Parts: sequence; C-alpha cells; structure tokens
Amino acid sequence: MPSAELVKICIQLAKYKKENKELLGYLLFDSNYEPEYIKRIKDELDILFAQVSTANLYFAKKSIRKILRITNKYIRYSYQKSTEVELRIYYCLKLKQSGILLRSGPALSNIYNGQILKINKAVSMLHEDLQHDYNEELNRI
Repeated sequence: MPSAELVKICIQLAKYKKENKELLGYLLFDSNYEPEYIKRIKDELDILFAQVSTANLYFAKKSIRKILRITNKYIRYSYQKSTEVELRIYYCLKLKQSGILLRSGPALSNIYNGQILKINKAVSMLHEDLQHDYNEELNRI
C-alpha cells in the first residue's frame, strides 16, 4: 500500500479505540468489496433477528437496541451513504418482519421512526437515480 493510504488508515484507527481491530479489518479487506461486506452484515442481522424473543416485550426491546448498535457500528466503518441506506432499510424491514408490534410501546416506534428519518436524510445526499431507487424500496416497507 502507498504510505499516504497507510497514514490515512492509522488516523482512522486512532478515532476508534475499542473497535479498532474490526475497523482495520474492514479497511484492509472489505472496503474494496462493499457488496460482499453488505451481504455479510445482512446475514449477521438475519441471525440476530432470528434470536429475538417475541414472548417478552422488555427482552425484545433490549435485543432490538443491541442489533441497532451493531448495525450502527458497521455503518460507521463504511463512509458510503449507499451502504448506510441499504443497512438501515434492511434493519427496518427485518424489524417489521420480526412479528413484534411496533405500536406496543413508544420505544419501539421511536426506534423505527428514527431509522426512517436517518434513511431519508442519507438518501437525500445520494445521486438522483439512487434516490429514486431507495425511495421506492423505502415505500415498500
């Protein structure tokens, strides 16, 4: 790697103390293969949503918040807005498919509505063609 690129990676590592190994792994191995990175994260989200207990709302909320923290961590590694939009849309889709009633409490509906707002904000920064595609996908959920 050129030295300028290595310096850039080291500066980014200094920003994240706890998760620097995962960030370094993304920067060195996954940043050039963004579609595969997104697919791997979606597979992990599928597993995490399958483990959510819908019997007790308290534990379901805790699990959903944990999944959101993990999703946000992966979004933070990638500085591409399209990756952020895809992962947030997928998170919202899996949340709706989980069978947990979003209207059962203000916490769950606030999480969902907050993600929708973040998706809209990120979509507005993309190219017009991508905006149209993502807005159609957003309307489906």
